[in-house]
Amino acid sequence: MSKVFTVEAILFGLLVFSGILGNILVIYVVFQSVTKTPPRRLPPSDLILVHLSLANLLSSLFRTVPIFVSDLGLDLSLSSGWCRVFMLLWVWWRAVGCWVTLTLSVFQCTTLRRQNVAFGPITVQRERRRLWVVLGVVWGANLAFSVPALVYSTHVKGNATVELMVISSTTRPLLGCVWEFPSEEQGLVFASTSLAVNEVLPLVLMVCTNVATLHALAKHIRAVASGGTHTELDKHLSSERKAAQVIISLVLLFVVCWVLQVAAVTYYNHNRGLHAEELLTVSHFSSSLFVGFSPLVVALGHGKLRRKIMSMMLG
Repeated sequence: MSKVFTVEAILFGLLVFSGILGNILVIYVVFQSVTKTPPRRLPPSDLILVHLSLANLLSSLFRTVPIFVSDLGLDLSLSSGWCRVFMLLWVWWRAVGCWVTLTLSVFQCTTLRRQNVAFGPITVQRERRRLWVVLGVVWGANLAFSVPALVYSTHVKGNATVELMVISSTTRPLLGCVWEFPSEEQGLVFASTSLAVNEVLPLVLMVCTNVATLHALAKHIRAVASGGTHTELDKHLSSERKAAQVIISLVLLFVVCWVLQVAAVTYYNHNRGLHAEELLTVSHFSSSLFVGFSPLVVALGHGKLRRKIMSMMLG
């Protein structure tokens, strides 16, 4: 391997394994903190964080790690049957990560916009049940949308030229697996539909939701400032403000990574000019950037997780 290629592989490997360790740490700390609380049930926000970390962790283990291994020069290959299964899983887990990120953003927005905040166990239990239904729909609907990967993916041997790239799976032949559509038109229809449903739609909704969150947060701050001193309300507002900052940071990170990857893959599918290879390298890193840095954003911004991680490090 060349020196530049080796440095690129090392940087990518650090990004991959930091994402794996970060997601495992978030899941472990959340469940460990739950076992020490009397109800022993996940709070609604932590429930969404666990699902997001789980989707990112699965994508890292089954998609990003094989990319890193192939970058090191090892030749890994799957049969046609396993290619269909893995392509289904890659599309499914990426789409789930997008929609769970949106779910976290919507949950925070609706929490801030409530006029009367109820802290009772019945309200929390009702919220938890609704979230389980929503998260079940997210996992189930995206699995159904990913079923075409069982039909339109196959295995190739040796070097192959990729005619079409779908953002939610991979930006190159991985483990010998590629998309194979009956015609170029059908491939572009599927790629465009996948882009619109699993990429553009949740992204637009995230941006709108975060604008609404900032508006609700500013409204709460003005209401508290004009209403005098309210210790409990001030404490709750401070907590919600910190949570909103974490979620907005996550969404901004997702938007930056998404724009880089979409620009690269769209340029390849419709142009394939002189800068195609450079842009695909950018897409290669940006597709793993959110997975790698989102656990860090969550851990540093989530007060309970941050304190727990610090206590683990000191203890």
